[in-house]
Amino acid sequence: MSHEPHIRARRSDLSEGQRRDLRYPEPPEPLEVGTYDNHTHLEIADGENPMDYRQHLDLATSVGMLGAVQVGVTLESSKWSAAVAATEPRLLAAVALHPNEAPTYGNLANLDAALAQIAELAAQPRVRAVGETGLDFFRTSGDEAIALQQYSFEEHIRIAKDNNIALQIHDRDAHQQVVETLLRVGAPDRVVFHCYSGETDLAEICIANGWFMSFAGNITIKRNQHLRDSFLMAPKELVLVETDAPFLTPEPFRGRPNAPYLVPVTLRFMAALRGVSDNEMAAQLTANTENVYGSWAEGLVSNE
Repeated sequence: MSHEPHIRARRSDLSEGQRRDLRYPEPPEPLEVGTYDNHTHLEIADGENPMDYRQHLDLATSVGMLGAVQVGVTLESSKWSAAVAATEPRLLAAVALHPNEAPTYGNLANLDAALAQIAELAAQPRVRAVGETGLDFFRTSGDEAIALQQYSFEEHIRIAKDNNIALQIHDRDAHQQVVETLLRVGAPDRVVFHCYSGETDLAEICIANGWFMSFAGNITIKRNQHLRDSFLMAPKELVLVETDAPFLTPEPFRGRPNAPYLVPVTLRFMAALRGVSDNEMAAQLTANTENVYGSWAEGLVSNE
């Protein structure tokens, strides 16, 4: 498969009439101890001068980043994620149909056919997570659509367990239902709440079940005290960092394009909250990430 992705345009998260600053921020001071972006979407074009995945990774390397998890959200982007991670030592892959993607298949037969392809991808050695999957009641409504979304979520859980790989959760306006599903169906050994968005009650549930909480740039936004409170509750062994690039750019660059090279901005904010050094925070995040996804050095195939 070609390593040139089908570039998807960034969906706007601004109100009509608002204009984004399309300039990529200047790179931050490099980390002394490297770490990983455990959730990014490098196939999505963004910015004044969109970068391809190699440029993103080169820039991330220049600020001390060790690698990233490239996350699929459609069948097409999942196939690309798996293919590029197979030969790129700085990437691992996660594959899934996004919760809002599942209802677009219209019926169980079509959805099952797509899920079968996700299962095939999940068996590849550089695919280390199923995700992002879960429930999203913000953009999906109606009994039939939600039923397909729920079915898809449960099948993704099964695929993760069948392959003994991590599960990356997308949870929007559905905290209770996501938790209920994980407990009823039986969660995989490693569960990551991608872009953690809950209050402290969800944090308590994650802690009790040993589920990882992954924090993105929105932890830096003033109004999101609940994210900071949840982060401070979490045992250091259950914390991860991500960009969800090109979304959720940290302050003071909010609204501008996000990318893995900006992880140090969020990491330093997290370290300051905990009152630890940047190096200590980076080392812990690195250990946690490798605990979830394994080694970035294993499973590579020749690019020749």
